[in-house]
Amino acid sequence: MINVLNSPATNCLLYPHKSLLRRFLKRELLQDLTPLQLTKVNVADEANWVPVMNDDIGLGAESAIRALQTEPGGRVGELSLLVFRRECRQGLVTMIKKLQEKSPLKFPVVRAIACLDPTNMHRDPEWCLTKMKTTVQKFLQDSQLAGGVSAGDVIVQQFESFLAVEARDECFLSFQPRIDIFLHSALSKSYPELSKFCQNILILSHGQATVERGFSVNKQVETCNILEESMEALRLICDKVSACGGVLKVPLTKELLASVASARSKYRIHLEQERKKKETTRQSLKRKEAEDELEVIKKKRKVLREVCDTLQKDADQLAEKAEGKSGSLMAQLITKSNTLRRRQKEKLNDLEQTIKFIEIKSNELRHMS
Repeated sequence: MINVLNSPATNCLLYPHKSLLRRFLKRELLQDLTPLQLTKVNVADEANWVPVMNDDIGLGAESAIRALQTEPGGRVGELSLLVFRRECRQGLVTMIKKLQEKSPLKFPVVRAIACLDPTNMHRDPEWCLTKMKTTVQKFLQDSQLAGGVSAGDVIVQQFESFLAVEARDECFLSFQPRIDIFLHSALSKSYPELSKFCQNILILSHGQATVERGFSVNKQVETCNILEESMEALRLICDKVSACGGVLKVPLTKELLASVASARSKYRIHLEQERKKKETTRQSLKRKEAEDELEVIKKKRKVLREVCDTLQKDADQLAEKAEGKSGSLMAQLITKSNTLRRRQKEKLNDLEQTIKFIEIKSNELRHMS
């Protein structure tokens, strides 16, 4: 399952990025920077750095340093402290370079979806409309929008109407729930195409981290010969316990207690259903085998009829030829004709047996119904 962002991807990505930059860069360099400009800040340029002693290395590190300095016989001198702070700065520089290299903020769509921020919708609807058009155009260019240009026009029109009517409400300035829940409640009924498009946008920034974390949970709960349904049930239990914050925090509701009390009877019902399911499957397979066998026999009947007709036709032709002949040639033709007629009788007997067998199999199939 994919967890949707609590706020638009741009804002979620900007905050940690800016937070790291503020730790050692001059504040005036970071004022009024666009998301794209943030990814291009030269963090390796020493001219942009604050004095090393003013770097923000975190409360934990500062507290640990003060504790070491105040210890009796402490050996943390100014030089060691300076070296430590420089190493911290170098670590921040390396980290931010990697963030800038991999940052999704480089992509126009990621920056443009800030238009889904309800606060931006209320304060600057024109800017949001422009960004939505940019996003739709990008989807169209990449052939990622089902319905093509006409669908894009509908989405833009619905978003424009949404900004003019719904986004004027004061609740857009102070929305509380997750943004996917907020937008779903506002869009799903009156703006279905826009709602679907927003859902697609909000999952763009997600990788496979949530799914991959689930693999480790699977490894913990799996045992030998466990069924798929059992695995799913165990995963549901683990997810619920995690959502509640631990085993001791799971609320013991009346519904939960009633479910536990009736677990044994439900298990028996499940076993009975599985037994009936297997029996139905077995009967279906048996019927399928009988139908296949009957089909083969019917094909055999058809072939036997064709063979009988051919033998009779050939025998009649030989008999007609024998009428116009005399002597040994007539005798040979009559002999061949009689041979074919004997073979025809044998095939007719086989045909009769086959027809009877078909009747038997047909009756068996009727009783299986």
